[in-house]
Amino acid sequence: MHKSRYIILPLLIFFGFIGAFLSGFFLKSYFDSQIKEFPVLNQAYNILINHSFLNLPESRSLEYGMIRGLLAASEDPYASFQEPVQHELESNNLQGSFGGIGVEIIQGMDGKFLVYPIKNGPASNAGLLNEDQLIQIDDLKITQEMQMDDITAALRGPVGQSVSLIILHKDTDNPIEIIIKREEIHLPSVTYHLAPVDSSIGIINVNIIAESTSEEITNAINQLQIEGADKFVLDLRDNGGGLLTAGIEIAKLFLQDGLIMQQKYRGQEVDSFHTDSPGPFSGVPIVILVNHNTASAAEIIAGAIQAHGRAKLIGEPTFGKDSIQLIFDLQDGSSIHITAAKWWIPGLDPPLGEGGLQPDIVANQNDSQIDSTMNTAIEFLKQQ
Repeated sequence: MHKSRYIILPLLIFFGFIGAFLSGFFLKSYFDSQIKEFPVLNQAYNILINHSFLNLPESRSLEYGMIRGLLAASEDPYASFQEPVQHELESNNLQGSFGGIGVEIIQGMDGKFLVYPIKNGPASNAGLLNEDQLIQIDDLKITQEMQMDDITAALRGPVGQSVSLIILHKDTDNPIEIIIKREEIHLPSVTYHLAPVDSSIGIINVNIIAESTSEEITNAINQLQIEGADKFVLDLRDNGGGLLTAGIEIAKLFLQDGLIMQQKYRGQEVDSFHTDSPGPFSGVPIVILVNHNTASAAEIIAGAIQAHGRAKLIGEPTFGKDSIQLIFDLQDGSSIHITAAKWWIPGLDPPLGEGGLQPDIVANQNDSQIDSTMNTAIEFLKQQ
């Protein structure tokens, strides 16, 4: 028995070496074939791998670097590349939900990753406690050098699928395993409350334009109306946008009828988006707050409402992003964002691309802790 073990072990090592060699050979052959259409790039690549004194990163990292260089050379200011983890998290944000366990993760001053379970969420119900130290997620060992995105993505997965955590309770020395079944966790894109100085005014903050945002705004207004609000502030400051279709649906909530926006893809006819019937809040008094970081789909909402004369924009000129990016999934789970179309709102003067949306009431926010733009909006609504 001992003899056979020593015979098999060298064979395993030998075949393992051959397997690694062949996989590396075929990977290089595959990689070379991918760039053969670019002879100068292929030449530079071969010079790099054959003559560089430094240790080179793995082929995937080199490939990602080439993709980034390709996008930079396209001179598309909004083109971007997302590695698989970042693409997954971004997709979750735009969908408004994900399969997860319901925890907040914080890296302490000592570098340890600590979890804080959401009350009555899957993690809390399974026995996770505040300040439990995260040691391992399935086969992924947690180190202090890890990126938060990598840990967050490891905790997420299909709803109904379980994840194994090795954790260390505070003030204990023995790690334990806790298995948690993932549930659908909602990522709210909207928060809301009554104005402290006037309970007849509801404040609705929208931080991203996701699939669920229109429904969230509807729920927010309905709840605030129950609490006594009859006028509303829709705060789109620092909202960088999101899904174009979701922005159109939000604009429909507040408009009576008519044209919302138009768009054009390369080589295609102009598409127009209308609303044909009054939205549920088309008669509700509102104002919209904007600033320099209000962009893209958030500008569709604000611009369409302004063009219809439906509500005043208060704040600063917006970013002025009048282009549409399509997201293309790549075979390894990464993605590229490419500018594929232009959009505009008829009736805006000046057009969006020339300095952004111009507020009807200018209110520049200074460094003071007092939100002067919000105060301007509240005072305006009080007079309506």
